[in-house]
Amino acid sequence: MNDSPGWATPGSPSDGQGSDGTQPPAPPADAPKWSASQPPPGQWSSPAAGPTPPPQQQGQGWGSYGQPGQQPGQQPGAPYGSPYGAPYGHPGGPGGWGGPPPAAKPGVIPLRPLGLGEILDGAVSTLRGHWKTVLSVSLVLAALVQLGLLTVQRLMMDNLVMTPDEAATPEEAMRLLGDTLTTAVFNYYIQLLGLLLVTGLLAGVVSRAVLGQSSTVAADLRAVRPLLPRLLALTAVLFLGALAAGVLPLLPGLLTGNAVLMVLGIPVALTLLAWYFVTFVLAPPALVLERGKVTDAFKRSAKLVKGSWWRIFGISALTWVITWITSLIIAVPFAVIAMIVSPGGFSGLLDGTSAQSWTFLIITAIGGLVSLTVTVPMQTGVTNLLYIDQRIRREALDLELARAAGLDDYDAATPQPGSGPVTGG
Repeated sequence: MNDSPGWATPGSPSDGQGSDGTQPPAPPADAPKWSASQPPPGQWSSPAAGPTPPPQQQGQGWGSYGQPGQQPGQQPGAPYGSPYGAPYGHPGGPGGWGGPPPAAKPGVIPLRPLGLGEILDGAVSTLRGHWKTVLSVSLVLAALVQLGLLTVQRLMMDNLVMTPDEAATPEEAMRLLGDTLTTAVFNYYIQLLGLLLVTGLLAGVVSRAVLGQSSTVAADLRAVRPLLPRLLALTAVLFLGALAAGVLPLLPGLLTGNAVLMVLGIPVALTLLAWYFVTFVLAPPALVLERGKVTDAFKRSAKLVKGSWWRIFGISALTWVITWITSLIIAVPFAVIAMIVSPGGFSGLLDGTSAQSWTFLIITAIGGLVSLTVTVPMQTGVTNLLYIDQRIRREALDLELARAAGLDDYDAATPQPGSGPVTGG
């Protein structure tokens, strides 16, 4: 039985079974099987197919004229007794060879299990169609993130600069390595903190984009305001867990000053961090859209990710690569401008003096602000759509979404194309 809260509907037509594990009763013979918006797929019989042919005749009703089992007046290639002609994906039918019939699409995604391209396209379409709300939220969070990065960079820069003719002792080299690692870790985690928070804040915007509804900043904030304490608590717990997964394996090397232990701890930290992030990445949208408790959101994320860990990891990693490349494209021009106008120019960049100037730091921070404002909505959109996709696959959420979108002719009694049982990735 489906025990999910919020959007979920009891039972899943994708299971092909009732809540007690038995096959559901067949619908009445005169019940409509197909909505007007979706043609019947060829692999299922049509409403007018009549009774199933006897065993000795099964498999003969799919031929062409002149083949055994062809019914009088039936179009070539049509299934047994079908008035629809050639089925979808078969010769002579719509769609050529293979491929499901088009699903209902009230908003940025079709209401069926999504492919990689559809998830990425849905995230971009959400950003394009709701850019005022999305960019307003991401801009505020990006500004806070960049302010924190700018402060830490300026405080740590004196320790990270060494002149070329300065001979560093092993202790100084370890200190420099530790300071550099500390700065990199801080940069990563403060961006992760902002990303997690924006994911929850924009979950409602993405859900409305899926339904084809408009959104405003005021409406989004009103919807999230009652959940804000829980969202902040969830973000803090996620942040602390990620911090522990990424930093604890490095502590032995950092505390003892042993470079070997530090190097050995890096792959362990990356593995733990990847497992933790993917397992609980769907917790922010689960909290906002199901309006449950913090602990429930963690459980829901782990449940939805189970069996699909590698798929979600691959899509998240690819999204990170795309956004990282986009960030570089945006930030490089600002870095070039900062290098030109900062004291010392290119030579100052080499010896580290330019990086210590406020001019350089502020211009590069502006570039980081622009890149984060653009790329964070892409990452959060993919995460929220992964949550919706997993619930469509596991819990037939497409039926609930169709009703919420006002698709009255969406047939909830018939399994929709592509919403069969899906396990694993």
